[in-house]
Amino acid sequence: MATSIHYNILTSPAEAAAFMFVLLLLNTACQAQITSTFYQNSCPNALSAIRTSIRNSIAAERRMAASLIRLHFHDCFVQGCDASILLEETPSIESEQTAVPNKDSARGYGVIEKAKSEVEKICPGVVSCADILAVAARDASAYVGGPSWTVMLGRRDSTTASRTLANSELPRFTDGLDRLISRFQSKGLNARDMVALSGSHTLGQAQCVTFRDRIYNNVTIDAGFASTRRRGCPAAGGDSNLAPLDLVTPNSFDNNYFKNLIQRKGLLESDQVLFSGGSTDSIVSEYSRSPAAFSSDFASAMIKMGNIEPLTGNAGEIRRICSAVN
Repeated sequence: MATSIHYNILTSPAEAAAFMFVLLLLNTACQAQITSTFYQNSCPNALSAIRTSIRNSIAAERRMAASLIRLHFHDCFVQGCDASILLEETPSIESEQTAVPNKDSARGYGVIEKAKSEVEKICPGVVSCADILAVAARDASAYVGGPSWTVMLGRRDSTTASRTLANSELPRFTDGLDRLISRFQSKGLNARDMVALSGSHTLGQAQCVTFRDRIYNNVTIDAGFASTRRRGCPAAGGDSNLAPLDLVTPNSFDNNYFKNLIQRKGLLESDQVLFSGGSTDSIVSEYSRSPAAFSSDFASAMIKMGNIEPLTGNAGEIRRICSAVN
């Protein structure tokens, strides 16, 4: 009887097709999983090699910590976390590096390439650039006193990039609150995730061109703060002059960013809108009072962001160098 049933299942075209479809779905689901132990057997020393390389780079330039966190963020918001932002321009690739939100501001490409070269020495062709970028963001945060978290691994690298998507999907410094919330929601991140992730700006710097209008023409900004910022950002010229987003502790990962917003000392318009009478005011207030809440939520949001549309299984590739496809 058992043999007869087995025979009938396999010889029914409709049921056989359905059975194979279920197997395909199960196989795809297994392949699509990313896990913290992905390289446990194939490259057990990968994470320590990445950590050492990233720490050395930040020790040489502390500002690099913020740059690496931002680079991971700008990667994940365009095509998912696939290292597409690391691809340089070629006749067939329009690099995301030249998109408006990235040009002359996104940085750290060489730091990731250096970490990749260190990993390639011990495990050639095994660890993706997308995973290295995700791990680098975590290690950067931890090195400057921010939270650490368990990075999920198993992403693969894209063979394409999209300057068009980078221009349309990455947040702009002129975005209002509703626009920011919408951008993050489209990536599966809620308003609380958005505010927490914005807290990494406590380490960042901005170019004069991005905040000139705010410090000269915005009547709601703290007057003393605006006056201080004008010294390094003239009304005309000096577009690339840099200023720290956090005037108080620019080299430490802490919650002063949120305290600044409450005092109307947000340097970018897209920062200050998080505390401007809108729906995120209460979150900013909470983080300004509780460094622990901010730290915990930031780590959780980074994990969520790192899970945006990863390439897994046989999709994409493992690049030999991060700046070019194989």
